[in-house]
Amino acid sequence: MTEDLSPAERYAASRIRAAEEATALAPFRELYDFGLDPFQIEACQALEAGKGVLVAAPTGSGKTIVGEFAVHLALTQGRKCFYTTPIKALSNQKYADLVKRYGAEKVGLLTGDNSVNSEAPIVVMTTEVLRNMLYAGSQSLLGLGYVVMDEVHYLSDRFRGAVWEEVIIHLPESVTLVSLSATVSNAEEFGDWLDTVRGDTAVIVSEERPVPLWQHVMAGRRIYDLFEEESDHGGRGSARREVNPDLLRMARMENSKTYNPRDRRRGKMVREADRERERRSRSRIWTPGRPEVIERLDSEGLLPAITFIFSRAGCEAAVQQCLYAGLRLNDDAARLRVRELVEERTASLPAEDLHVLGYYEWLEGLERGIAAHHAGMLPTFKEVVEELFVRGLVKAVFATETLALGINMPARTVILEKLVKWNGEQHADITPGEYTQLTGRAGRRGIDVEGHAVVLWQRGMDPGALAGLAGTRTYPLRSSFKPSYNMAVNLVQQFGRHRSRELLETSFAQFQADRSVVGISRQVQRNEEGLAGYREGMTCHLGDFAEYARLRRDLKDRETELAKQGAAQRRAQAAASLEKLKPGDVIHVPTGKFAGLALVLDPGVPGGRSNGHRGFEYQEGPRPLVLTAERQVKRLASIDFPVPVEALERMRIPKSFNPRSPQSRRDLASALRTKAGHIVPDRHKRGRAAAADDREIARLRTELRAHPCHGCDEREDHARWAERYHRLQRDTRQLERRIEGRTNTIARTFDRIHALLTELDYLREDEVTPHGRRLARLYGELDLLASECLRAGIWEGLEPAELAACVSALVFEARQSDDAVAPKVPGGAVKAALGEMVRIWGRLDALEEEHRINQAEGVGQREPDLGFAWAAYQWASDKSLDEVLREAEMPAGDFVRWCKQVIDVLGQIAAAAPAEGSTVARNARKAVDALLRGVVAYSSVG
Repeated sequence: MTEDLSPAERYAASRIRAAEEATALAPFRELYDFGLDPFQIEACQALEAGKGVLVAAPTGSGKTIVGEFAVHLALTQGRKCFYTTPIKALSNQKYADLVKRYGAEKVGLLTGDNSVNSEAPIVVMTTEVLRNMLYAGSQSLLGLGYVVMDEVHYLSDRFRGAVWEEVIIHLPESVTLVSLSATVSNAEEFGDWLDTVRGDTAVIVSEERPVPLWQHVMAGRRIYDLFEEESDHGGRGSARREVNPDLLRMARMENSKTYNPRDRRRGKMVREADRERERRSRSRIWTPGRPEVIERLDSEGLLPAITFIFSRAGCEAAVQQCLYAGLRLNDDAARLRVRELVEERTASLPAEDLHVLGYYEWLEGLERGIAAHHAGMLPTFKEVVEELFVRGLVKAVFATETLALGINMPARTVILEKLVKWNGEQHADITPGEYTQLTGRAGRRGIDVEGHAVVLWQRGMDPGALAGLAGTRTYPLRSSFKPSYNMAVNLVQQFGRHRSRELLETSFAQFQADRSVVGISRQVQRNEEGLAGYREGMTCHLGDFAEYARLRRDLKDRETELAKQGAAQRRAQAAASLEKLKPGDVIHVPTGKFAGLALVLDPGVPGGRSNGHRGFEYQEGPRPLVLTAERQVKRLASIDFPVPVEALERMRIPKSFNPRSPQSRRDLASALRTKAGHIVPDRHKRGRAAAADDREIARLRTELRAHPCHGCDEREDHARWAERYHRLQRDTRQLERRIEGRTNTIARTFDRIHALLTELDYLREDEVTPHGRRLARLYGELDLLASECLRAGIWEGLEPAELAACVSALVFEARQSDDAVAPKVPGGAVKAALGEMVRIWGRLDALEEEHRINQAEGVGQREPDLGFAWAAYQWASDKSLDEVLREAEMPAGDFVRWCKQVIDVLGQIAAAAPAEGSTVARNARKAVDALLRGVVAYSSVG
């Protein structure tokens, strides 16, 4: 091609090549055996130009390459790079990748329970660790040039998302921020905020998947395409995506009314031939079993596959079902390689614990190429599954949605069993964002030509709704930022109260709230212009028409109020009269569909006999059951009696009367007409209207007539303008209240927290007290409760195992609350200390209510959960894993995770407790040692 260029063009091209080779990007590109995508090059160039970057791209598109370029730049410039991830599993994985490239001496790892080479130029860490370093003013921050925040969209998480914003706000200005996010629909808004708080930030959005994704539905033995693709010229923009008509036909067929034998009685004859044809059609539609799905995909060459099941028990059951079905996806050679790798990775696990961990059943599944992956598994087991899956030695994984979070486990196919999941409060449909995140695993870059997402057919499935999920790219990033007690004391300690307030106002949460106010503010401005026009329209030359209009409005409001009171009084009188009715009373129903003569069968009050009719809820006053003169038995409501009712006559109701019998009704109705048909009911006389004697109404009418505007010829025209003015003014005030509610929300919450901490002597305006400095070291969810427990000295004198039991109440939170069964707790000193902790929490809860600090909004202290106290006590007392897990009724993975969280908080307590005159610090360190043993101590990293 260069031969076709002129000498000048060849010279220009050589200059461009020379300029590119002089950049840091050129040698970085040579580290990869594939070319970089345009979005990766654009982001890397922006980074080298000194800009921060936000990269929003689909899962599996290779956005981490931008993060790795930040690492490369830091090493080239002799500066540090921190690579943060939301979960420890991701940190461990990234640490292993970077060690492989740069060597162990240049890479460190910091998670809640691991510290490896922490002063290295590259350190991988969880986001919480970096937040804690920023507040502590760690020396490790010296020389920091770049921070990579992987999975930054995690700031939407309502439990942990605030940590991401804290880091972004508090990082030194000299640090360049690299934010890597899944595809979000408001990346530009997030980029604008980053631009505001971090300086020049390039926003690079790529919506193109590196591997095309095909969407399917599996029903019975068949796999159907979800979309029927039609393209005019093969151009991407002209392609129409119509839902597969076969799926729509199946849904209609399944949802159509099935044959009911009673239909014959109702005259709806269904021909036997039609029913047989319907049965044959239905026989092709069913939800295939898990082994059946894997076998079908295997035969189609669509493995390896990840099946997302929104339940841990479901994942384990799926593996067992495949084993019982005799499914084998590995040959003998692959089985041997699996066994070798598993034995190597689990060599450090205590042999006596293997049985209780379910090791042998787990190994059998792995040897066959089948495994589960969920948070209840031992971390070691999960890591082995991930490694075997990437190596192609495990071909079918049944996982919960936690696997979708960044872990590098791409598959050829992703299967979704259901489109509904438990969100912690209720069963809810998965969102388009969640669907995109889950199916994003399908298609391995450089291996697969295309990826496949398969949704299993479920009864009642709507293919149109599924197509909406698959075709929607709306996944907005919403801030979950809320100030906490620990955050408040740390901010005041570093910046003082006023500056802290200003910093919180720069959060993404406030940025989004302020933006949402812009549209409302514009509406207020338009309304104010309208008000000015209406004010001009109601101007009267005789006087102040606004004052006259207010008098008219006050008069109307008073008349309306009295009318309502009168109506309520009449309803009460009517209800009271109905309560006096007895079976056998003849009454006249004054209004409604059944107006006229009627016989009371049942007065319809509690204790009344139902006379063969079903009972009803006594909610809206008496509801008498009556027989009308037209032979109808009906239960009337209070609406049928706008005025009080009296018995006109009495009649005996025969014991043999059956309201379901037409003959019985006819005979009794005839007797009713004979007995009382000639009686003319008295007309109800309405009393004198309350308004006639009301002094306030009289005063307002007098003032109205005396007002100068009352005599204006254009009075009614002015009044119409005044009414419009009043309505628009009322709407405008509502909008202003909405604006007031959204602006400065974060700062107002901070003010309430500051006031509470001041009352408890943690803060004194800009000063942090010794109690406050202790709180600054406690980062748990129940930070203030932990600090108050230390302050009250309730943990003094506790043995290490007893202290571990008490501290577990600060971190543990049962997956499903079970208030019916009180958790088992150790007796003696532990029980007393836990009781005191709950009492302190009760006092704090009352204080929070007093200061309007709302737990429902994510601020405040939840009640301590005692559900892990016995397990923590047993494990710290050197009991066997078998014994502890059997009594705790808890999966090994959960047990290890909670132990590590208890260890983390014990470490914080050891640092925050008084060094002298206290046993807490020393025993907290001993408790850490007692917990950190066996499966809890084992880690695949470090």
